[in-house]
Amino acid sequence: MSMSIARAASRYKAVQVQTSSPGAILLMLFDGVFKFLDEAKAAIIADDRARAGERIERSHAILTELAATLDRRGAPELCENLESIYVFCMSRLVEANLYRDANRIEDVRRVLSPVREAFRQAVQTSTTQS
Repeated sequence: MSMSIARAASRYKAVQVQTSSPGAILLMLFDGVFKFLDEAKAAIIADDRARAGERIERSHAILTELAATLDRRGAPELCENLESIYVFCMSRLVEANLYRDANRIEDVRRVLSPVREAFRQAVQTSTTQS
């Protein structure tokens, strides 16, 4: 039974992504990063190295994708700033994994929280103006 529930949830998520606006997808990616950061931190505290590494890797992959998809044509300075934030966060994640340091994961959360909030507000404003 749980396998069919998992499959249904996966299909629902795929449809949700396919039918969402770019802004909504961006927020989903940030939500994913924060979910994986929380899970990585909990795994580090529980000394579950494999799970911590896998969750850090997922967070890192999302940040890599966010950095790779920056469109520098519209706002090059903003994109440079975001890229610097993403690169900093990725390096902290590598260090968190290497040294099994939950504080470095908290550093990433602290740096990304205002970015996520700014995007959330921008998406909300864009949606209400449409």
